[in-house]
Amino acid sequence: MTLDIRRPLPRGPAWIPPGVYEPQQDTWLLARAIRREGITTGTDVLDLGTGSGVLALEAARLGARVTAVDISWRAVLTTRVNALLSGQSISVRRGDLATAVAGASFDLVVSNPPYVPSPVGGSPRGAARAWDAGWDGRLLLDRVCDAATALLRPQGSLLVVHSGLCGVEDTLSRLSGAGLVPTVADRVLIPFGRVLRSRLPWLRQRGLPADDMVEELVVVRAVRA
Repeated sequence: MTLDIRRPLPRGPAWIPPGVYEPQQDTWLLARAIRREGITTGTDVLDLGTGSGVLALEAARLGARVTAVDISWRAVLTTRVNALLSGQSISVRRGDLATAVAGASFDLVVSNPPYVPSPVGGSPRGAARAWDAGWDGRLLLDRVCDAATALLRPQGSLLVVHSGLCGVEDTLSRLSGAGLVPTVADRVLIPFGRVLRSRLPWLRQRGLPADDMVEELVVVRAVRA
């Protein structure tokens, strides 16, 4: 059974230019998980790969002090503009994931990294940087998992969303190996989007579950003990 979890976020960003990831069902799923985290005015939140800033702004509305990071100058500008339009104060930095906040630690780290498996190996270019992530979809995901321990304060949490095509057990194992305690916090089935539909022959050749044209999205939550 597929579920439609789209829900407009209150006073959401008004500007999403071409080349910046447009919020989709993975965004809403992760936003739902953020709202369960009990954020208060004393919570420090890091949004890795912020895109349009939707998740950073959601955390800010809940009272958090938010730092948003993206490697794309266009995404950084978009997030700054949307923060202004939304009347929220967040710190937006350009950088390559955790390198932009070296030495800092947070109560909550959230990330919706690119995770779509791609027949083109290596780092994607152009607009595809917002979704393509190497042949197994883990090009950025593994880096987020590896950086999480150093980014989190004791009892801090990581929330990361990705496709089941990337290997949920791989994510759980990697986080456990980094000393965190991971669980699956949420999951939902959605129809294949345009990009995955265009890659059906390749996905089937790799033996990935593409016959039913349904993708599982998963939010993994990991706690630093």
